[in-house]
Amino acid sequence: MMTERKIRVLLAKPGLDGHDRGAKVVAHALKEAGMEVIYTGLHQTVPSIVKQAVQEGVHVIGLSIMSGAHVPICRKLMDLVKKEGISDVLVVVGGHSAKDVPVLQGLGVKGVFRGGTRFEEISRFIKENVKH
Repeated sequence: MMTERKIRVLLAKPGLDGHDRGAKVVAHALKEAGMEVIYTGLHQTVPSIVKQAVQEGVHVIGLSIMSGAHVPICRKLMDLVKKEGISDVLVVVGGHSAKDVPVLQGLGVKGVFRGGTRFEEISRFIKENVKH
């Protein structure tokens, strides 16, 4: 019997944002939902996030951004994702204002979750949208 591979999620905190409690809680919730989660820790650069995603062979890149720099960070990330040839990786972002949701989606971010989103909603979205 073949077992289905676990969904691999790289969860990262890019930039200077030092608040990672939410990211750690989401990481725990995704693990509880049966996913394998690699948490990169604080103060990651976009190139290091993409490099780790390639090295780890992840299905999902999840960014937690509370600093307000989510649009330029996501723009840079999506450009690098394309350059590295990993456009099939699902990119999700959490922790920002509602007004930027259409901008982020326009950049190619598939899942945009604001603070207070239920964990079940995040894990369901990932399970329904990941390609693996």
